[in-house]
Amino acid sequence: MAIVSKIKTHIRKGDFVVVLSGDDKGKKGKVLKVFPGESRLIVEGINIVKKHTRPSQKMPQGGTVTIEQPLPMSRVMLICPACKQPTRVVRQEVSGGRRARVCKKCGEVIDK
Repeated sequence: MAIVSKIKTHIRKGDFVVVLSGDDKGKKGKVLKVFPGESRLIVEGINIVKKHTRPSQKMPQGGTVTIEQPLPMSRVMLICPACKQPTRVVRQEVSGGRRARVCKKCGEVIDK
């Protein structure tokens, strides 16, 4: 059962990430969807599996469909848009008391 709470994650939808471990180690992709309660995310072109589907009204013939499965968030690292390197994220106060994600390597603000 998933925990339903407001969890702040270091990765958001639209970020570019690199996979740190597993079969897809070293591959890069864009985050399509984030499940913060489960600590998982779906990355474009990573962790692809084939799913066999039964015939339905949408697909009268049935067959196999390739889909992306969720990855644990701990297996990926954010790529900084400024320095283009995998980096850790720290939260710092920016203008007006707003907190934003900041790259630990170059110090550039990731959130715009």
